[in-house]
Amino acid sequence: MEFTIQEDGNLSVVTVDAERIDAAIAISFKDKMREQMANFSGRMVLDLHKVDFIDSSGLGSIVAAMKLMPADGKLELAGLTPTVDKVFRMTRMDSIFTIHDSAQSAQAQSA
Repeated sequence: MEFTIQEDGNLSVVTVDAERIDAAIAISFKDKMREQMANFSGRMVLDLHKVDFIDSSGLGSIVAAMKLMPADGKLELAGLTPTVDKVFRMTRMDSIFTIHDSAQSAQAQSA
């Protein structure tokens, strides 16, 4: 599981460099997110534009990452592909997360 990270003040954009977040990598994903959040505060945008598939384990790992956020932090999502967006809507997780069309639009909101 690899991430690309861009930091801009109190905003971090974490791009998931994988086509899938599923049972095979869910634990690795959660562990990697835990590392990123160790000394984090502010907004973190998880950019999923490269992710074409997510299963229930992957969804659970993103929810777990949200729960790992410090009290002064916020996890938002961006760049959901149609398939991933459908999973978030079917499970009503779109009402839990702030979802942006793209990482750029999320960054523009903080400007």
